[in-house]
Amino acid sequence: MKQADTIAFEHLTVRYRTAAHAKDAAVADISLTVPQGTVCALIGPSGCGKSTLLRAVAGLVKPESGCVTIAGGKADPKKYCIGFMPQNYGLLPWQTVRENIVLGCRIRHEWHDGRAEDEARLAKLMTALHIEELASRYPHELSGGQQQRVSLARAFLLRPDILLMDEPFSALDAITREEMQDVFLALWQEQHVTTLLVTHYVEEALYLGQEIALMAADPGRIARVFANPLGGCPEKRGSQAFFEMSRALREDIRAISAARAGEEGRS
Repeated sequence: MKQADTIAFEHLTVRYRTAAHAKDAAVADISLTVPQGTVCALIGPSGCGKSTLLRAVAGLVKPESGCVTIAGGKADPKKYCIGFMPQNYGLLPWQTVRENIVLGCRIRHEWHDGRAEDEARLAKLMTALHIEELASRYPHELSGGQQQRVSLARAFLLRPDILLMDEPFSALDAITREEMQDVFLALWQEQHVTTLLVTHYVEEALYLGQEIALMAADPGRIARVFANPLGGCPEKRGSQAFFEMSRALREDIRAISAARAGEEGRS
């Protein structure tokens, strides 16, 4: 199994620009380290730059200052295999389930139709996700939960060095969302891919993230980072400790939002 080392943001500042003028910084002076094989959940109020951090890792935005490194070197998508799971699943409507799943591997020239090893890995993954009977269907013929399973299959078939997840379960109903969190966790425990997960659900951050980075807005910055002993432990999801930590995290988010509102009121 291939794995990259840590992801490190070093004094990262990203400022979005237009042709007319420079905008305020989306994130400013961000420093954060995500250890190898860890799921780090990014959570905070809207507009705090969570998705910007994912785009910086993927090389989709250019920092004004600072940098992002993977395994101590520049975060180069040509060097590292970076999987990305967007909120809208990212499935191509004109391709079947099977075609969508193998797309990433095909683009990287890591897929050969009919090769026994590839076909066996695909079959195993589709069976684990209970989508083996959907192979010839198109995305519009699937439920939201089924589309998410296809998106997960594509990401994990790729065996990425880094996995970026931008609120991947937010469009699902509560029951399906919890089910997909369990599915993701089962797949992740096989590959232990270093993962950045953007979420606005407190319970999701606590359930999936071994580390949690709490962000503040205007500009986006890291307010607090802490290790989460409950992350990846299904047996602790209903515990008193989980309840207490979720309440404390909500209070932290409210305090950050209230502090920002107070600053705006004084300006």
